[in-house]
Amino acid sequence: MQSIAIKHYQSPYGEITLGVFNDQLCMCDWRYRKMRQAVDHRIQQKLNATMVVAEHPLMDQAVVQLEEYFAQTRKAFDIPLLLAGTDFQQSVWQALIAVPYGATCSYLTLSEQIGNKLAVRAVASANGANSLSIFIPCHRIIGSNGELTGYAGGLRVKQQLLALESDLLSVQ
Repeated sequence: MQSIAIKHYQSPYGEITLGVFNDQLCMCDWRYRKMRQAVDHRIQQKLNATMVVAEHPLMDQAVVQLEEYFAQTRKAFDIPLLLAGTDFQQSVWQALIAVPYGATCSYLTLSEQIGNKLAVRAVASANGANSLSIFIPCHRIIGSNGELTGYAGGLRVKQQLLALESDLLSVQ
């Protein structure tokens, strides 16, 4: 059985678990999220691999890019990503990647963008299953009424990430 190299990274907003499989980042997720075991199980099952604490150069690159993002000097990432999910989840995550830095989008708009405006709940569920937080910016998705809704890192962190991105836009 293959292994997923993981390590923990203390970000300014909370502890993140990074994971690499076959030289691709497959995890950048909040260590203490509610669905931690379910997400880990899904990734291990999908990749037919176990998680092992280990170092990998790609994790170091991910940390550098995350720190640049937190310092407001990076708007986009160029780390190779491995999306470990169903075809539907992957379509939602690809749509999330297209949400511009500093912008927000509703679950309804996101479901319309993937071609199924009736799939709002399924889109929300796929959004919540995202294991590549920040790299796949699920924090940019809000309720249709403009309110912040669930986030694996917590609503406070979601609000802080959105504020971080809007601060950079107002400075430039």
